[in-house]
Amino acid sequence: MRICEICGKKPLIGRSIARRGMAKKKGGVGKKITGITRRRFLPNIQTVKARLANGTVRRIKVCTSCIQAGKVLKAA
Repeated sequence: MRICEICGKKPLIGRSIARRGMAKKKGGVGKKITGITRRRFLPNIQTVKARLANGTVRRIKVCTSCIQAGKVLKAA
């Protein structure tokens, strides 16, 4: 599963909106919505070898924002 083991970040659900027509400020009559589809926003999850609190090394799935923030101590 795409869930960060540190912060619990997981996929979010949104919508993808398809439009047609020309924008009013470009001289058209306005954009019209022709379809709305469900989509998923996936977090950037990486598998890293990390050193845990008790000193053991384990592969865990972590989001890149947690790696960048220094919440994960990478094992050499």
